[in-house]
Amino acid sequence: MSDVEVILVAGGTGRRFGGGVPKQFRLLGGRPMLAVTASRFVGVPGVARLIVVVADEERERCAGMLAPVALPIRFASAGAARQLSVANGIAALDPGCAIVAVHDAARPLVRPGDVSACIAAARTTGAAILATPVPDTVKRVRGGRIVATVRRDDLWLAQTPQAFAADLLRRAHGAAPRDQVSTDDAALVERLGVEVAIVPGHPDNRKITTPEDLAWAERVVAELGG
Repeated sequence: MSDVEVILVAGGTGRRFGGGVPKQFRLLGGRPMLAVTASRFVGVPGVARLIVVVADEERERCAGMLAPVALPIRFASAGAARQLSVANGIAALDPGCAIVAVHDAARPLVRPGDVSACIAAARTTGAAILATPVPDTVKRVRGGRIVATVRRDDLWLAQTPQAFAADLLRRAHGAAPRDQVSTDDAALVERLGVEVAIVPGHPDNRKITTPEDLAWAERVVAELGG
């Protein structure tokens, strides 16, 4: 049943990364990171199409990068913020799409098995995300001083993909406050009073934010052979 579409958010400018080239276009294992990330969804059961959200001026370049990826690809325009980019991706979904998974282009090492598990959970519950337990002691700080130690027993670090029934995600974005931008689609679904399931992920599904992150990812790719 090929009724899953993946919104791949690739509209970032890479200001925090530096160097003038958006991180999703940097080479990782000899390939653009965007292509590495997209390839993780090839062969995942149910995935019918990638909706790649990029700046309009980058579409031609991205089309070349993604030519080797064996999935149908449609482009959508990046917005001024991630939430707006995802909304544009939602608008590009096929009417027959039942499940939509939203994933960051800067998480190139997500495991296809974890993607499958997240999609399966969304089919059952309507909403699910990959996440990992917080591994370290958490401190609440004010003015450079610790004011409390936070119990971490029920704290998790959200990852992507985040998968939802397509109609639910449309409704969540339609109801999102215009004066409050969220960086997390699950938060918009939570605002509707819908519970979101947690699917345990892996620490190597790490978001590439700095040159040090990219160097780490290069080492992982080299160890895994691509």
